[in-house]
This record gives sequence, C-alpha cells and structure tokens, in this order.
Amino acid sequence: MFSYDAVHGSARFAVTDRFGGVSEAPYGELNLGGAGELGEDPTRIGENFRRVGAAFGVAPEHVIRVSQVHGRDVHVIRPGDPIPLSPAPRVDALVTTRTDIVLCVRAADCLPVLLVDSENGIIGAAHSGRPGMYVGVAPATVEAMRALGADRITAVLGPNACGKCYEVPAEMRAEVAERVPASYSETSWGTPALDVAAGVKAQLTELGVEVIEDARGCTMESDSLYSYRREGKKSGRLAGLVKLV
Repeated sequence: MFSYDAVHGSARFAVTDRFGGVSEAPYGELNLGGAGELGEDPTRIGENFRRVGAAFGVAPEHVIRVSQVHGRDVHVIRPGDPIPLSPAPRVDALVTTRTDIVLCVRAADCLPVLLVDSENGIIGAAHSGRPGMYVGVAPATVEAMRALGADRITAVLGPNACGKCYEVPAEMRAEVAERVPASYSETSWGTPALDVAAGVKAQLTELGVEVIEDARGCTMESDSLYSYRREGKKSGRLAGLVKLV
C-alpha cells in the first residue's frame, strides 16, 4: 500500500503505491483518483480510500481531498470546519493544525510535497507538477503555514517523473528554467527536460525549509507507481499523505 511510510518529528508521511486496493485493470489496484473522473467505478475508489484511512486510523472522509487545478491556491482547514469538505476546494495545497485528518494530494508524475512544523503542530501538502512549480505552489504552502505560526518546516518530496525522464520542448524548458533555474535538465537520451523535484527543492531551500528526499523515486521508471506519461489515460493516481501524530 505504501512505497514510503515514516514519521518525522510530529508527523507521519506516506506515499501510496499501486498495491493493496480493489481497483481492476487497467487501474489496478490502489487507484486514488477522483471518484469517476478516470472512468473507474467510484465505489472501488471509495473502498481504496477507506483502506488508506484505516491505515491511518481515520474514517475515509477524514482523508482530505481537493479538486486539483495546477494552481498555487492553498486551503486552510481550521478547527471546527465541517468534514468532509463540500464542495471540494479547487486548490492544489492544504494546510492544517488538526490532528484528526490526513492531508492528501494525488499525482501520477507530478510531485507530492509534504510538510511539517513539528514544534508548532502545523502540516501542509502540495501538488506540484510543472505548472505548480512555475507558479510557486510549494512556496505558497509555506507562506500559509507561516501565517499560522510555523517557524521550522521540514519537507518530504514524493515520487515524480524525474529529470532524466521528463522530456519537454526546448522552448518550454527555457521558459520554466528562466523562473526556476534548478529545474533545467536533460533526459538520459540527450533531449531537453525538466527536473521538477530539483526546482521545488530549490524553492523550499531558499525559504529556509529543510528538505528530506527519502520518498523520491521516478514514476516513469517504476511499475509499482502510477505514471500518466507511461500509461496514458488508463493511469490511476497515487497519493502523498501527511498527518499529525
């Protein structure tokens, strides 16, 4: 179920793989995409989230999901806010001080960014693909955490399409790298590429965030992870998860 599962400070960080769920081919087994959006039976996705929630000791509706739009907006879940969030916010990042919920961002080549300020009990999660990196969703999440009093923030970067595989047109690489120079890369076969994880790490480091890279891996290279670039529309979604413990 988890390709990564570790406690750092006061938070548990996890990243799902594609095993341990009830999804059928071509989405098998642990597809955590939005219910129905990928053409799969929503009841199967619901059961997958029930299993993930059970692994964290929470009800499935306490695994908080949003409608991701490749932007930089952040939704703060405050004490007393009703759960589940309805309708799901159209954002790409979540922040909370609550201990009864799991923050969840979904991906299939994009980068899950999971954050904690252990001393102050604040967590965040961001979905940062190329567009999110370009507009700065990870820095926006840090800003939202600091607005709640966060000081010393640690980040775990999840698996994504690595800089040796994420091929893009030369014009796109030039445009993105002008804003985020660390993202400039080249594929293993010598064509223009972007390294989103390197770019996001640079953004976070500039803000004084300690970055742990234990959860990284290439979605395009690993059959145990979902990859839209490798599988196309039949790809499911993995999840980056963080909860205060």
